[in-house]
Amino acid sequence: MRVVVGLLLLLLGLCGSGAQGEAGGLGEVAEINESRDPKDAAEKSTEQIARQTTSDIWTELRALRDMVVELNVHVELLQRENSDLQTRLSSSEFRTDQLERENADMQIRLSSSERELLISKSRIDQLERKNAVQATELTSLERRLTTTERKTSDLEKENAVQATELVSFERRLTSSESRTSDLEKENADLQTRLSSSESELLISKSRIDQLERENAEKPKVAFYTALTNGGTLGPYNTDITLKYSKVFTNIGNAYNPSTGFFTAPVKGVYNLQFTVFGYLAGYTGVYVYKNNQRIMYNWEHNNNDSVPEFLTNSLVLELKAGDEIYLVLPSSHRITDSTHEESTFSGSLLFTL
Repeated sequence: MRVVVGLLLLLLGLCGSGAQGEAGGLGEVAEINESRDPKDAAEKSTEQIARQTTSDIWTELRALRDMVVELNVHVELLQRENSDLQTRLSSSEFRTDQLERENADMQIRLSSSERELLISKSRIDQLERKNAVQATELTSLERRLTTTERKTSDLEKENAVQATELVSFERRLTSSESRTSDLEKENADLQTRLSSSESELLISKSRIDQLERENAEKPKVAFYTALTNGGTLGPYNTDITLKYSKVFTNIGNAYNPSTGFFTAPVKGVYNLQFTVFGYLAGYTGVYVYKNNQRIMYNWEHNNNDSVPEFLTNSLVLELKAGDEIYLVLPSSHRITDSTHEESTFSGSLLFTL
């Protein structure tokens, strides 16, 4: 700023000096023109050059003046900006003081916050440990709850089943009670009938005793025999009576293995059965005789050797005491038996007459 002021003062001084020189020069020119001295041609030329030079200087001075004016305007602008900067600087210094005070307060609060943070961290650690314990307890409680819920579900299912069974039992009980009532009524009727039946039972017992005595007096007749262990019998040129020599049952001794005859011991109805087995090619069969009368003939023709053939038949006959039943092998016929009892003859008394 001092340099600018010094330049302005210098320019003002130059302007004043130039103005005085210009005025003095003009007067001298006038005097020369009036005297019109031809002797000093060199001086005239010098004066012209000086005038020209002075004119150039004034032109430059005017340019410098314009520059000075512009500089004055620019200086004023700079002064205003400087004033604004001074104001802003003052405001900034005030704001800086406020920020420093706030920073000091913040430092104090930060120290306090750090202490509180440490306390909070310690408290958080305690809470985390407590939460871990509580989480473990919660997991255990959840497991127990799950187990309890499962047991509750099972119990509910069992209760539903038991409720269904209870309803069924109640229905059955109702039905049983109704049935019991009916049975009580029936029992009363049965008691009445029982009293009546007891008297009838006494009569029946007497009749049964009589029948048992009569039955004990009746003969018991049953026999079962097989033919032989010797294999095949026949064929023969004549009929022969078959003697079933293997006797397994002979109650009443009505069958004679020596003759092959069954003799009826009492008058009655008898059931007789026979089975005939053939193993070789040819005719297999038997006659059934009552006394000396033939009453049945059964036969089978076997076309191939080693192919078994069976005949089985039964008779129900009314016989008198002493009647004889026997089987006869016809001539040219075969019959086979072995330890397996393929050919058999049996009979029994059904009832007496």
